[in-house]
Amino acid sequence: MWGLRSSRTVVLLAAAAAFVIVCVLPLVDMLAAIVRPSTGAAALRTALLDSRQLSLLSTTMIVGLGTATLATLIGAPLGFVLARITLPYKAALRIALAAPAVLPPYVVALALIAAAGDVAFTAGGAIVVLTVVFYPLTMLATEAGVRRVDPRLEDAGLLVATPACVLRRITWPLVLPTVTSAALVIFVLAISEFSVPGLLRVRVFTTEVFTAFAALYDFGLATVLSLPLLIVSVGVAACAAIVLGDRLVTARRSVGGAPGDAFDAWRPAAAVAAGVVIVAMLIVPVTVLVGEAARSTSISALIWNSRRAVVNSLALAMVGATAATLLAACLGYARARATATAGSALDALWVVLFAVPSTVVGIGLIGIWNRTGVFGVLYGTPAMLVLAYLARLVPVCALAIGATIRTVPESHEEAAATAGAGWMRTMTQIVLPQVRSGLLAAWVVAFILAFGEVGTSILVAPPGESTLPIRVYTLIANAPPGDAAALAVVQTVVILCPLALLGIASTHRRPA
Repeated sequence: MWGLRSSRTVVLLAAAAAFVIVCVLPLVDMLAAIVRPSTGAAALRTALLDSRQLSLLSTTMIVGLGTATLATLIGAPLGFVLARITLPYKAALRIALAAPAVLPPYVVALALIAAAGDVAFTAGGAIVVLTVVFYPLTMLATEAGVRRVDPRLEDAGLLVATPACVLRRITWPLVLPTVTSAALVIFVLAISEFSVPGLLRVRVFTTEVFTAFAALYDFGLATVLSLPLLIVSVGVAACAAIVLGDRLVTARRSVGGAPGDAFDAWRPAAAVAAGVVIVAMLIVPVTVLVGEAARSTSISALIWNSRRAVVNSLALAMVGATAATLLAACLGYARARATATAGSALDALWVVLFAVPSTVVGIGLIGIWNRTGVFGVLYGTPAMLVLAYLARLVPVCALAIGATIRTVPESHEEAAATAGAGWMRTMTQIVLPQVRSGLLAAWVVAFILAFGEVGTSILVAPPGESTLPIRVYTLIANAPPGDAAALAVVQTVVILCPLALLGIASTHRRPA
């Protein structure tokens, strides 16, 4: 099945080539630009002699460390609650707790500005906003880690110790690598975020990169300023992938039998804590945003004038999500059928690529596609936005889909091959139908992230073209707050609707 004429070989090689061109080549080209005398040498000398870089680095690290710490303190206990404490409607509760992760960070920042005023325009305000957006990552990672802990170990410990002691001495040490890796990933995502520091006027590397490119039109300086951020992001993301290893993604809910009810004595406190987090992290920001939107005097006219941006966002997000899911399905299959070493290497690569800052990705895409020849055909067209979505989303979709395909026994394919079925038929009629829920979830997540993407889109969007996130981000600086909030509410509704449908589907599919 792996011969040169095999459809499997052809499809996977084509997917690998597309992945390299879309996701890897822009980054390689940007790094190569640093050593080109025409673009990087003078800017490199300027950047290395500029003392402001130390201040940028300090603020960037404060935002990253503060966000990772707060998100872990909030998300890790909630992950344990979801894994070990019996609560009603847990599937719906999980969706509600995870919902802030799909809200565009600048939308949450807009709500914080409306609620806190000038207090929001600080590094602390950026930490609060990013904590709201990123704590679900720690929560979900911790839940997955706790479910991998054999409940029999905890049951044995409970024979001679209290639940608190068992949690401290048995459960927590076993899930610590997972929690640590999640914190490292959040740190990388926080220092890579552009829209929140830009909106809250916090000077960090991502805003400086954007200013150098979009305002000063200095490609060389923007490239060099990306280097420290890129080194830190890639280094920390690689460490996270190495620490987590094969536990990076999982499709197993538990091992060693079902967990008991030893921790259910904490149920009232857990329910209250979950409720408080949902109110503080989801309901309050959305309510504040709706209240701010009510101040707009021309909501209907505003939405009508923004209809093209809304249609563009919906169409491009659907195309981007579909393309990302299809490409990720091929890559995920290759990961699922690879050896342990090769699979771990692919997981680490995808984590690193997903951690690359959006402004860095945007500059890399411009460097690759803004030229004469074959690559220049797409530059200046809406296709650049689709390429931006693919560069940002294919790695995370491949991680998720690869974990899902690993649940399909390879013996199913072998049986189909023995019966004479080709690989394409085996994939479409045997493998993919078994993972359709995972594919749907990956598509929904890709659509949501694409619909809210702004950091890369604002750099590569062609003249005269706009998406809803770009229009909202522009209105924040150039229009009354109520107008920006009104469009942000529209964007939030569009984002939360597919998430709610996914939650309803998961609730009816199986118990939590």
